[in-house]
Amino acid sequence: LKTRHREVAPGQFEFAPLFGSNTTQIDQNIWVMQIIEEVAPRHGLAALLQEKPFNDVNGSGKHNNWSMATADGVQLLAPNAINEATGNDDAFAVIMAAVVAAVDTHGDLMRMAIASPGNDFRLGACEAPPAIVSTYLGDDMTFYLEHFKDGKGKGAYNPGVKTLDLGTREVLPFTVPAEDRNRTSPFPYGGARFEFRAVGSSQNVSMVNTVLNTAVAEKFAEFADRIDAGEDPLTIAKETLEKHWRVIFNGDNYCEEAQAMLTERGIWRIDSGVEAIHTITSEKNTTLFEKMHVLTKEECEAREIILHDHYTGTVEMEAGCLIDMINQHIIPSVKSAGLGPLADLEAAVGTIKSAMAEIHAAESSYKKAQLARVLRLETMIDIRAVCDAAEEVVPANLWTLATYKELLFLDSHVDAAVAEDYFEP
Repeated sequence: LKTRHREVAPGQFEFAPLFGSNTTQIDQNIWVMQIIEEVAPRHGLAALLQEKPFNDVNGSGKHNNWSMATADGVQLLAPNAINEATGNDDAFAVIMAAVVAAVDTHGDLMRMAIASPGNDFRLGACEAPPAIVSTYLGDDMTFYLEHFKDGKGKGAYNPGVKTLDLGTREVLPFTVPAEDRNRTSPFPYGGARFEFRAVGSSQNVSMVNTVLNTAVAEKFAEFADRIDAGEDPLTIAKETLEKHWRVIFNGDNYCEEAQAMLTERGIWRIDSGVEAIHTITSEKNTTLFEKMHVLTKEECEAREIILHDHYTGTVEMEAGCLIDMINQHIIPSVKSAGLGPLADLEAAVGTIKSAMAEIHAAESSYKKAQLARVLRLETMIDIRAVCDAAEEVVPANLWTLATYKELLFLDSHVDAAVAEDYFEP
């Protein structure tokens, strides 16, 4: 790992791995997740990899920094490097046209790749982008590509830089790329790479990178076929940018007016992770994967079932846990206190059990997942409000669950004993 630092939420940390190839980095990312979960209990801690463990507090995600290079290491998304390697000032613009087209065409697959119950809670606030798949290029590059598209300018794209002065003696002013990441964008360009910010923290990023690689490879292949047939590369790139320009958005993705505007543009917007998963078996997407020799139609169908079953299974475990919390902790606390919404709590248990029975009775994985999403994002949210109402009135000495205060500020409220056998012989 390259860096580690505290993040916004209490007890939250972020780390950054070193740059590497897709397959290596994906494997190492999974190793780190496993190590975190195994080591934390040795110190009396619980490591939460869920996307949104606490309401109204920053959730957790993965910033999938994605770039491309030739076999001999020339970076395709670094304008100076690719233009110099090709001897062509327009090479970078042609590559960017293909990437923009891929995002506009296959935004549904990008949304599919980040679908999970936790991400359905996380997306749309607190530095997590909404479920509208646009791309941020920054003002400088947008200006350059727009002039390239409209035939108003010539020459290479020269990335701008800006100086940051922290105003301290200890840190001198330093320069950074002008294309600063837009933290509200799902797929911003940040200098020599794109950052897919919408990925969930509990996810294996294999599908994420499979989608990005396949979608862009398709556009490269389309460009190559047209060039081989005698068309001009610059004309192809300009036409492509004109057609897919709508997916470029440099503004605030949290703004409701902007979200409505992007939706009206026809940008891919799939709010439900369950419905996003379903898109992997659409005709457009199975054709893509088969054409690029990545997945067959049957393999796409199998992955939809697996992803929907995973979604449902995750919700079932959470629902079962909530039932236990209500029966074993909240109801007894309310009875001991002699006040609180006892009848509502007892009814809530029956409501969850009925919803789970309905899920089990559904005939397909898709239908089960649809019902699971309603249970998790609607029914259990309402029941959570009942539990919160009980916590507000039950005296602290009778409340047997950890409070938000204790959970979020564990280091200052709970003495966690370190396991004596941490150092193995």
